Amino acid sequence: MQRFLISVAVMSATVMQVLDTTIVNVALPHMQGELSATPDQISWVLTSYMVASGIFMPLTGYFTHRFGQKNFLFISITGFVVVSVMCGLSTSLSEIVVFRLLQGIFGAALVPLSQSIMVATFPLEERGKAMAIWGIGVMVGPILGPTLGGWLTEFISWRWTFFINLPVGILSALLVLRYIPDTERSERNMDWMGLTLLALGIAGLQYILDRGAQDDWFSSPVIEFAAYLSVTGFIGFVLHTFSHKGHALFSPQIFTDRNFVTACLLMAFLGLGLFGSMLLQPLMLEGLMDYPTLTTGLTLAPRGIASMFAMMLVGRLIHRVDSRLLISAGIVIFCTGSYLTTQYSLVMGMAWVIVPMILQGMGLGLVFIPLSTLAFSTLPQRFSAEAAGMYSLLRTIGSGIGVSVVATILTSHAQVAWHNIGGQIQAFNPALAPYLNHLGLTESSPQAAGVLAKELARQSQMIGFLDAYIFVTVAFAVMLPLVFIMKSSTRKSTATT
Repeated sequence: MQRFLISVAVMSATVMQVLDTTIVNVALPHMQGELSATPDQISWVLTSYMVASGIFMPLTGYFTHRFGQKNFLFISITGFVVVSVMCGLSTSLSEIVVFRLLQGIFGAALVPLSQSIMVATFPLEERGKAMAIWGIGVMVGPILGPTLGGWLTEFISWRWTFFINLPVGILSALLVLRYIPDTERSERNMDWMGLTLLALGIAGLQYILDRGAQDDWFSSPVIEFAAYLSVTGFIGFVLHTFSHKGHALFSPQIFTDRNFVTACLLMAFLGLGLFGSMLLQPLMLEGLMDYPTLTTGLTLAPRGIASMFAMMLVGRLIHRVDSRLLISAGIVIFCTGSYLTTQYSLVMGMAWVIVPMILQGMGLGLVFIPLSTLAFSTLPQRFSAEAAGMYSLLRTIGSGIGVSVVATILTSHAQVAWHNIGGQIQAFNPALAPYLNHLGLTESSPQAAGVLAKELARQSQMIGFLDAYIFVTVAFAVMLPLVFIMKSSTRKSTATT
């Protein structure tokens, strides 16, 4: 019973934080109008949260040592809930950006700390079950976020995408006070140099990912400067970490563990593929096929249901089957579903939309739990908090890269297709007259130009979506060879030492 209540406590905190990363997305157009913001300005509602979360996520281990896991988790939850309410009460763009920044700071530790607590609470032989419980929150949260966000925004108000955190957060905080065991506190000096270098790297990278497409990437001096800061920060952080082993932000020992390092790389690719596909599907369904917001959200729901089913299945199989085989099967299933998305067309039915999502959801469920289990299977438990921070950070960075790259491919390839197809629309093309005649028009009809322009835009956008789906498929397929670099899950581990 004790373990169950601990699981509920950390799961509710995890779902609250992860859900908040996607539930707000669908409300941005409504925020933009009510807060009198431009599209560029309203994007900082997302960017401020992601930058703050990315910078403070790696500090999970430091604050856990200083305050103890119980106190730190309680502070993070209560702070996140209070700031969420302030976000919902905001009356100007500057207010909501500041509160989102604070929300990112308080929420940064919730996912890695919850993972660390689950690892510490369950014995090694039940670690797979623990990761299955934790993974349901992490994976289903962002998948169901657009559905819930669309419903709240359409029927109540965008402010309720923040207010919804209040009841969940209160429940989680009360359970944390009552059931979460505390850990020993230790004096640990802050590695200010390491933190500064890492912050420069993350902030520069996030700015590039957020503004790159709008500012034409490296043709912009500002993007070039951000890239310089990011590269300098990350390289400096790595060199600093290995040259100051005694008081570095992260213990260098976690980077010498083969399973953990490989799992971090795989998690970055998983974030890239997951969030890349999550960006594409709502844009295609709403912008190209005119699905209502709520219908789009409901169409995305089967992927979340399939993920939950697969995770429950994995919880039963993980101690009977090599985790690497489960991960490989998940990658193959996801790639199969993703390949089907590359066969989309403008005349497809809803079944063609839902079936690939179900396969993607099943694949993600099979990958996520065994990967999280293998990541910590050979790592000493004393490093679990800071390792969880780095693990979550890599997922966040991969997600940001995926969204940015997919958006760039979608835009640029649609433009190329527009020019290529547009060049074929001329009087000497024998297919032009029959197409217009089928619509009751001729080349000289006043409506012909408008009809052709609209169809040209639709076809070129669809090609952009298909090329972006190809990228997502390839990005996931690249994961497969990396899986067998990790050590088998059947091997006896020393992770509890």
